[in-house]
Amino acid sequence: MTRGPVLVTLVIAGALSAAFAAAQARGGQGGNQQAPAATAIQVEKVRNNLYVLSGGGGNTAAFVTANGVVLVDTKLPGWGKPILQKLKEITDKPVTTIINTHTHFDHVSGNVEFPATVEVVAHENAARQMREMRQPTGVSNAPQENIFSAHNGTGLPKRTFKERLTLGSGTDRVELHYFGRAHTSGDAFVVFPALRVMHAGDAFPNKGIPIIDANNGGSGVEYAETLWKAGSLENIDTVITGHNATTLTMRDMKMYADFNGEFVEAVRAAKKAGRTIDDIASTWTVPGRYLEGGYTQPPPGTSGQGTARLRMNIEIVWNELK
Repeated sequence: MTRGPVLVTLVIAGALSAAFAAAQARGGQGGNQQAPAATAIQVEKVRNNLYVLSGGGGNTAAFVTANGVVLVDTKLPGWGKPILQKLKEITDKPVTTIINTHTHFDHVSGNVEFPATVEVVAHENAARQMREMRQPTGVSNAPQENIFSAHNGTGLPKRTFKERLTLGSGTDRVELHYFGRAHTSGDAFVVFPALRVMHAGDAFPNKGIPIIDANNGGSGVEYAETLWKAGSLENIDTVITGHNATTLTMRDMKMYADFNGEFVEAVRAAKKAGRTIDDIASTWTVPGRYLEGGYTQPPPGTSGQGTARLRMNIEIVWNELK
């Protein structure tokens, strides 16, 4: 049975993208306009020793272990110190580890503000991309300066993995998984087995249009398959997304995989029928079950920001379909 693809629309609004913009309003993805300050960070307690810190870029997870704090992602430039200040309200333990889910500046830039003793971990592709800090596809206002080069390599990952890596043991165990290309070619899925929680990064940003960053190896065609693989992991109830205002579920992530899958199939069928990219962009609509599930429909027409983002994802998928 063919899994339907869906929408891979590059939503990169004013401050970063629609995945950035829609989430921005909720303290979400990408170009959050708040000034860096601990008071601007909102804390959600997911489990007794796991928290989500939102605001200032991508959602940061803080896992308090026996030996210290494991962080997942560190937000936009200037937000490292506010994260450290906010953590003092949660625990007096030091940060020992940073895991970066992927290379984008709204998830990794705070790394440079942490002590050199903190171990930084990422997928091998993400680690390579972080050394380069290429402009994300469709993002015109990303920082022009490579933050890691500007800080003499401080904050770059020194530990990487290819398919799977385990950190810690027992109730402090953290598992890192790689399932292939999606948002980028270095998306890590971070699992806290004892808590039945996963951090999916921007491979699952929210219930909306994903960014397919072709400049950093992202794939529209492979996106859904990667999410289906991640969704097959057992014993996970809760999913921390890249930018959603609240945690979601594995059912939500599987639905997001279907959403992206159906979009690819729609583009495939249209291309085979001889339609054009512009034609698809002006007529494609979000299937009803996703609208009922909280997804939104880009504006109709052949111009405008929403349609331009939709067209970009259509073109990325189109070019991948040979």
